[in-house]
This record gives sequence, structure tokens and C-alpha cells, in this order.
Amino acid sequence: MRLPIDPQADVARRAWMPCPVCDDARHCENCADLRTCREHWRYLISNNGPVVHLQCPQCTHMWSVNTRPDVTPRDSSAFGD
Repeated sequence: MRLPIDPQADVARRAWMPCPVCDDARHCENCADLRTCREHWRYLISNNGPVVHLQCPQCTHMWSVNTRPDVTPRDSSAFGD
């Protein structure tokens, strides 16, 4: 079953990350060279810091990814907060 496109989806808010389901960009020369591609973009639904929430316009799959996995959140308790 395909999901509908999220109501928050806006073509002006896009991201270029591979879709983990359809992998539609696997043979694209632009994507392979990490260049912006007119065809293989994803809707950027929202973000929570470095975690982005995406939807693929091709297969409508939704997923989240941490764009900075090696960075751990700062512990605010260390500063007396």
C-alpha cells in the first residue's frame, strides 16, 4: 500500500538523499557524483536538529535520518541547567 504524499510536503523544501526503499537514483550519474539532481530529490517534511524527516515522491516511503550521526547531543546538565 502506498502512502499519500504528506500534507506538509512542499516542493520548495527538498533534500537529496537516497531512498532506502526504491533506490531510484542508483543509476543516476548526477546522484553518483553527489550533485543536485532534478529527478531524484525527496520531500523534506520536517527536522528536529540534525534528524530530518523525508518522503520519497516516487514510492511515497517516509523515513528519518540523522545527518550527523557521530555528534552526540550536548549534556545540558553539565552546565548547571
